[in-house]
Amino acid sequence: MDSDQEMNKQRVKKLLEKPGNGKCADCGAADPEWASYTLGVLVCHSCSGLHRNIAQISKVKSILLDPWSSSEVEFVDSVGNDAAKAKYEQIVPAFYYRPTHKDCTLLREQWIRAKYEREEFMCVEKQEPYSAGYREGFLWKRGRDNGQFLSRKFILSEREGVLKYFNKQDAREPKAIMKINTVNATFQPTKIGTAHGLQITYLKDNSTRNIFVYHDDGKEMVDWFNAIRAARFHYLQVAFPGASNSDLLPKLTRNYIKEGYMEKTGPKQKEGFKKRWFTMDDRRLMYFKEPLDAYARGEVFIGSKDNKYTVLPGLPANIQGYHWQFGITIVTPDRKFLFTCETEEDQRDWIAAFQTVINKPMLPQEYAVEAYFKHKP
Repeated sequence: MDSDQEMNKQRVKKLLEKPGNGKCADCGAADPEWASYTLGVLVCHSCSGLHRNIAQISKVKSILLDPWSSSEVEFVDSVGNDAAKAKYEQIVPAFYYRPTHKDCTLLREQWIRAKYEREEFMCVEKQEPYSAGYREGFLWKRGRDNGQFLSRKFILSEREGVLKYFNKQDAREPKAIMKINTVNATFQPTKIGTAHGLQITYLKDNSTRNIFVYHDDGKEMVDWFNAIRAARFHYLQVAFPGASNSDLLPKLTRNYIKEGYMEKTGPKQKEGFKKRWFTMDDRRLMYFKEPLDAYARGEVFIGSKDNKYTVLPGLPANIQGYHWQFGITIVTPDRKFLFTCETEEDQRDWIAAFQTVINKPMLPQEYAVEAYFKHKP
């Protein structure tokens, strides 16, 4: 028996060398160390935990630590990640968000359930909730002033090009109308304080507005997210008729480049530094009094180095009124913006984030945004 066990152990390890098996079948993390012996896929430690939630379909074992029977090894050997993907991911819509190992648990768990439990990508009819172009339902929405979550009716209409919500059950007029062309959605479980928390932003009079929502049912929340992505995809296909999918897909939704606290001073650099929550979203650096504020106190456009934008560590001489010691100066064609960070690590991370943005050449449409910022009242 022991020699069989030993042989199976070696055979299981060999599975990792087969094409496609070197990355987790679900999130793409390198060197998976677990396998589902009922689905025939190799997965990372993190996804193996999510497979345990669908135990009626997927049974997982550690490739290195658990004992394996010959039949289990043979089954995984006969399937493997590439064949399983070909089966379970036959028809994933282009707009559907495929999570990576960096994404929140909710997105990864719902992707795993959608694939193996609901088999959504083997049957187009099952994709109705996010691909129909219309969706309505109730979400818990955080109140702008009191911070309480209240149930609100939301409607997404691709035909009208809007996402809207209503404050009262029988209200005829929506409380807010968000145009699909400016909408973004990003999962923010830590910031919102619930595992299913989604931050939706949109532009109103060219200023960013935030709303924070969640739903108790994880599938419902991820369906909303993918419905927003679908509506954005179809809008962009019309707006940029020559563009390829690979050009459009990164524009459907975006995570923020960086968020966190810094201190800032005003344009005259005479008033004291105040602590603010900053969000770097594309080329907009926004600051808020609190992380869950509905709208930004101010926004700064950050262009590219070709257009005379630079970031420097430290503050100019003779600046006073700051508490945190690690300064950053952003130089724009018109003025300097001064910030301080609490730790050297924060300073380093923020400078790297700003540098990423500054190193990217500006797109034609970004010049219009820059011009708007310059003439902002």
